Amino acid sequence: MDAPGLEFAFRMRLEFGTEARLRFEPALMSVTRGFVAVLGGTIEGPRLKGRVVSRSGGDWPRLWSSGLVEFEAHYVLEADDGTPIYIHNRGIAWQPPEVMAALERGEKPDVPPYCRVTPRFEVPDGPHAWMNHTLFIGTGERRGDHSIFDYYAVT
Repeated sequence: MDAPGLEFAFRMRLEFGTEARLRFEPALMSVTRGFVAVLGGTIEGPRLKGRVVSRSGGDWPRLWSSGLVEFEAHYVLEADDGTPIYIHNRGIAWQPPEVMAALERGEKPDVPPYCRVTPRFEVPDGPHAWMNHTLFIGTGERRGDHSIFDYYAVT
């Protein structure tokens, strides 16, 4: 049996609006639930080119006091040929609490985050339908008012 490999598929730049946060404190844990609207973005890569449809959804992250962030994002992409592509993107990012506090203060600590996502796509029949039956993983990085995600098809 062959071990799975990874093939770079595309890079997505996501632009976000202002984040709204709600605070929940269940017993024994501290969680902040947020929402941030997706304002648009671009997609470039060997397997897909297009755009992120403006205001087509957003991310509903859970921010834990431990520094863990859980992503739960839903929005729509559009390939260069006009094909609509729905994405449900789940994942996690983690940095130590002291790094998260520095980021909240607007500082830029020199510590790369651990950020991994596992998107699922829904695509109509046509040239991009391969995305329906392909598993993907991705890496991400927040850069001010936008994030960059690199997506890899699991081969």
